Amino acid sequence: MPATRSNDRTSLVSFSGVDGAGKSTQIEALCSRLRQDGVDVRVIRFWDDIAQLTQFRESAGHTIFKGDKGVGTPSAPINRRDKNVRSWPMSALRGFLYLVDAVATRSAVKHALRSGADLVIFDRYMYDELANLPVSSPWGQSYIRLIMKLVPRPNISFLLDASPEKARARKPEYPLEFLRINRKSYMDMVDVIGGITVIDALPLAAVTEAIVSCILSELPLHGHTCESKGVRLSGESPTTG
Repeated sequence: MPATRSNDRTSLVSFSGVDGAGKSTQIEALCSRLRQDGVDVRVIRFWDDIAQLTQFRESAGHTIFKGDKGVGTPSAPINRRDKNVRSWPMSALRGFLYLVDAVATRSAVKHALRSGADLVIFDRYMYDELANLPVSSPWGQSYIRLIMKLVPRPNISFLLDASPEKARARKPEYPLEFLRINRKSYMDMVDVIGGITVIDALPLAAVTEAIVSCILSELPLHGHTCESKGVRLSGESPTTG
């Protein structure tokens, strides 16, 4: 479901990827680059501004599954127990929570399009939740397609690919084996959904340049095209009316 603009200026971009893929770093670099050119950029953080029942989720992972709280760093690794807990009861609970989040995402997109900003960036999107489902199963794929009928599609959706080993070294929160499984789930989800721009695991500066060239192609008064090395487009990009 493509997002509908309320004006001729606002474009929407989302960043997704496994923990430690470099989303925050790239978002900061993009904002700095575009703001220097006078572009009005705003950021919506999925877990702070959209996700529902976050306190329940955090406490459940800590109380029920004995996982650590907080954010892991190379100097202070932690062991979270939430999205890496895979069971039928947890999948059913995620199905409910993600439906609630989808409704909240729809509302957040409407507000973003009315913000008057040139570009609104979503730091994580519904894709990051859907990748926690059994994407390869028929019911998982059916559920994903259902959710995507409710959730508007950004103009560009980036998936930052990353080596699980390097991602965990940057953000040590989940076991390496889970990150490998999670990365595959992201790629499987891309095949199911389509229209997601996958950025290969390149050096930091190369990733930034690939992202900027894609972004500029969506902003008014710019004619750049998305042709940077390391970018591969999965499926057809959704059109925005």
